[in-house]
Amino acid sequence: MNAIIPPSPWLLAHAAQLPRRGCILDLACGRGRHLRWLAEYRAAAVASEELRFLAVDRDSAALQSLAGLPGVSTRCCDLEGENWPLAGERFAAVIVTNYLWRPRFDALLALLAPAGVLVYETFMQGNAAYGKPSRPDFLLQPGELRARCGAAGLQEIAFAEGYVEQPRPAVRQAIVARRVSG
Repeated sequence: MNAIIPPSPWLLAHAAQLPRRGCILDLACGRGRHLRWLAEYRAAAVASEELRFLAVDRDSAALQSLAGLPGVSTRCCDLEGENWPLAGERFAAVIVTNYLWRPRFDALLALLAPAGVLVYETFMQGNAAYGKPSRPDFLLQPGELRARCGAAGLQEIAFAEGYVEQPRPAVRQAIVARRVSG
């Protein structure tokens, strides 16, 4: 039996920044630990159909675990393939945790609607000392999220990088940012 993994402490600390209306995308969501928590956290908005969620992952079995969760729809797709499966879509918020695919980073940022919020957190350079991922392709460089979001015109709300103890020892980088214009 799989242990229930709690939501990211970064997401918990910044959940108040997430919208109460629209659609929130959880990209590379796995079994949807963040959407499960958010659906409960914003239960009134979900019940009134003001807030909904889209869970996207390449693992169809993981997505099936979200079946029947109020306000949640799922989409199984390859985020690293030749064609970007979310092209032209816009979301009130995008959540990304423990995932990095640089060739699609600009396309990911383009998913944010005006005033949309990005909550992004993943491993960075130095994490190899604590386990996987250890390949440089999957580790952010110091300040990389800040630089990429700034170059895309997003307004930084919060940023952190470095060693963390929870949920397990790692070297991570995280940002919360908002699109201030269309």
